[in-house]
This record gives sequence, C-alpha cells and structure tokens, in this order.
Amino acid sequence: MKLLFSRNPNPRLAVATARYLKARIAFEFASPMAPGQAERYQALNPNLTLPILVGAGWSLWETDAIACRLSRQMRSDFWRRGDDEPDMIRWISWGKERFAFAFDMVHFERGTKQRYGLGPIDQALVEEGLRQFHKAAAVLEPELAAREWLVGNSSSYADFRMATFLPFNDVAGLPLDDYPSIHRWYGRLDAIDAWRDPFQGLEAPPLPPVKAEA
Repeated sequence: MKLLFSRNPNPRLAVATARYLKARIAFEFASPMAPGQAERYQALNPNLTLPILVGAGWSLWETDAIACRLSRQMRSDFWRRGDDEPDMIRWISWGKERFAFAFDMVHFERGTKQRYGLGPIDQALVEEGLRQFHKAAAVLEPELAAREWLVGNSSSYADFRMATFLPFNDVAGLPLDDYPSIHRWYGRLDAIDAWRDPFQGLEAPPLPPVKAEA
C-alpha cells in the first residue's frame, strides 16, 4: 500500500497516524490540485484531495477511514474497538465539528489564504473562529483536567484527530495558554515522535511561506 500525502493538516494527520502505527506502507508526496495533475488522481479520489491510501486495484480517501484501516491492519487499539469505540467516535465527531473546526476557521484566514494568495484576512471570520474556539475549549478543558488522554489510559486516534490543527498554531495564533489542561495534553502528544515530526526522512517539500499582509 501507498499513502499519498502533502504537508497540509489532514494529510499530516494521516502520515502521523501511519508512522505511529509503524504501518507497512510506502509514502508519496502528491499535488492533485497542481496544474495538469487532476487526471492522474481523479480515479483515486474524485474530490482531488489528500490523503489517499492506494492498494492493488483500490483506493481509500478521507483521513478517518484511512486511520481505521491502518489500525486494523496493524491490529492496534489506536483505533479503539469494543466498549471504547463509541466514546472514541464521539470525540472524533465533536472534535472535527467544534474544536478543529474553530481552529480551521482561523488558520484558513491567517495561514492558508496567505500561503496561496487567496485574498486578505477576513477579520470577522477570525473573530468568529476565536469565539468558537473558546466555546469548544471550555468543554474540552475540564475533560482533560480529569485524565491524560481522551479515551482510556493511552493515546488514541481521538487525540490525534482533536489536535489536527495544533501543529499550525504558530500561524493561527489561538490562545492555547489560556487552557492549561489542553496545553499539557498537547505537550504529551508533542512528545510522540510520529506526531511531532511525521515527515522525518520523507521527501516532503515545505509549505509555501505565510506572506504578511501589506
């Protein structure tokens, strides 16, 4: 199998998951949206987004589905099963719709748009993203004050998914320090080599720099 990836948030999450699991796959940097590349990738993912997991005669897209498949392949409880699975799915779903969603709103304005020349920062959307972040963080903070990980006594895919955008906070600039339990939880995640530097040893060109607004 081969994982097609880039350095953007969801592909980064997939690579971190694969490397954490020590999955027996190859890695290939890809750019489906680059000029002239659409036809090559259309059959693998009609959305032309990454990551994509490719096998003999098949492909699988969407990060959560890829994480599930790789965990099963490696017989790992990183993707929880049994009684813990509903709790894990609860945090994956809530994290994507609330915590990561708020991060994405701010990161898109301050990061993605400025990397790719997509227009000026919309301060109203930044303020809304910050409002949504504080609302979500107020829910997550007491949960993480009571335990080290979201599900059980070890890291799971729920933790990785919740933290999707945190490696990009140098650009997004959300106030994590206002939430000490979330800050400590992310410190534990960042101590995991596969999370902290998933691209180590891989051919992965850096993202374009963020250009300051004039």
